[in-house]
Amino acid sequence: MLVSTQIPHLRKTDTGQQLVVNGRPFLSLAAELQNSSLTSAEYMDTVWQKLVDTNINTVLGCVTWEDIEPVEDQFNFSELDKVILGARKHGLHLVLLWFGSFKNGISTYVPPWVKTNTKRFPRAKLRKAGGLLQTGDVLSIFHEAGCQADSKAFSTLLSHIKDLDEAHSTVIMVQVENETGLLGDSRDGSASAEKHFNEPVPEDLVQFLAQDWEALHVDLKSNLDHFKTQDSSRGTWEQVFGKNPHTDELFMAYHYARYLNKVASAGKEAYPLPLYTNVWQNYVGDDGDNDFPVVVGGGGAPGDYPSGGGTSNVLDIWQQFAPSLDFIAPDVYLNDYASSCRKYRHRNQPLFIPEQRRDEYGARRIWTAYGSYQAIGVSPFGIDTLEPDTNPFTRHYGLLNSVSRIVLDAQTRPNASVGFFFDELAADGSDSCKPVVKHWGGYEITIERCFVFGKAGPGAGMVIHLGGPRFLLIGWGFQVRARSLSSSSTFTGFLRFEEQTVSDKESGELRTLRVLNGDETRSGIFAMMPNEDPDYGGFPICVTIPARTMIAKLEVYSVEAADDV
Repeated sequence: MLVSTQIPHLRKTDTGQQLVVNGRPFLSLAAELQNSSLTSAEYMDTVWQKLVDTNINTVLGCVTWEDIEPVEDQFNFSELDKVILGARKHGLHLVLLWFGSFKNGISTYVPPWVKTNTKRFPRAKLRKAGGLLQTGDVLSIFHEAGCQADSKAFSTLLSHIKDLDEAHSTVIMVQVENETGLLGDSRDGSASAEKHFNEPVPEDLVQFLAQDWEALHVDLKSNLDHFKTQDSSRGTWEQVFGKNPHTDELFMAYHYARYLNKVASAGKEAYPLPLYTNVWQNYVGDDGDNDFPVVVGGGGAPGDYPSGGGTSNVLDIWQQFAPSLDFIAPDVYLNDYASSCRKYRHRNQPLFIPEQRRDEYGARRIWTAYGSYQAIGVSPFGIDTLEPDTNPFTRHYGLLNSVSRIVLDAQTRPNASVGFFFDELAADGSDSCKPVVKHWGGYEITIERCFVFGKAGPGAGMVIHLGGPRFLLIGWGFQVRARSLSSSSTFTGFLRFEEQTVSDKESGELRTLRVLNGDETRSGIFAMMPNEDPDYGGFPICVTIPARTMIAKLEVYSVEAADDV
């Protein structure tokens, strides 16, 4: 399908893909509303300006099947139209979240005419102790009627958005369903599902796994030992993959992916915006990013989290069998943040995090997504119930917004930037955040927590390699050391360290405000990017300046033995 370059689309680069809006690469500084906020234009009129003041440029919010098609074949977009016009008036873009057949592993947002007609739209059955089958609050994916009705509604939605918004690009992406998968069991136990499960594994899946083995995600390979040791790859799902919950999960993933692909394909035919689906992650091989127990986020077994959703151990299945989705996106609340970013760049797909923590702990981590994994955007959840003056994203997004062109340029150059964060020190003074070390332009660059005399504070940011011995430092609470990698170097020093400010945001042009030296570099040892309120620890001399623009250029140099006299 040919896609007009005038509508929002994804463009390939040397490092992955970037989102293009109105003909230019776009860095999405996004945030998601509470679940049903976008269903009310009146409510959103109290929120738009607050979002603008938080330096957000992209708002994620739902469009529900029950709202737009309350009666079959009778569509009503009046409220959505007012919402889109409200966003446009405030200069905000929208990512619409299609709450169709599935939301958080259940079907709470389907219309009444779907909910009440279980003969036409059968439910999944959950297998309980003693052979009991419990009716789930979720459509079974092994019947065509639900998918057909969902596809029709989604296609009608996208066609309407095209008519209303194609000339404006207020809506820049659409999420297809939400955290798809089956909760409460590793697979559907209904009669139709059982029939599919006991039939031969589809040949397209067997061929894909065999032929693409070397490229499969390591998390998927770890569950395919039985498959690799079989003399024949033909037979039922249990014969080919073994009898275990992960075979159930693989079975559900294959069929969920095909279901969502049909819905996405219908929408894309009407209006080919970038489409994705999001994932409620599992905790397999993940130590987590906090002290919360695994059970808080659903657990580590299929069915505790939505079985068959696009988790890393079935991600390849989704990428192969839902090609109408441009990427699969992880929700990152309790999983290790950097690990999630890395896993969901699999097969060089773009990274977008549609849901994450909205506190300072979460905000610091976004620099890793943008700086190290070329994220097209991240999105804290529940943003409309925070105020701009106390919302940590106001500060982080404000800085990112000012340097967005610079970040976008760096994202197109392989190994050109690194993002990082430093959390608060533990009560006993220990530091869980290790220094970041990069080799660039013949130098070893070490990025570490900024030194102060008292208690070191948190920090976050990115360093961009500008070429040769030149670097751009963005953020606060960190410092940079440099060491020449030349075997004949006898000394490495700072040639120039300058505080910068953005003079032209659209082009990314910077200008120098101050030349930093002396105390600001600990006499040429550290290029310091301090916090706004450095802790002097009772030391009577204020040798560390507070953060101001949080942007600086550093140029280093080396003295070689042949020149050292």
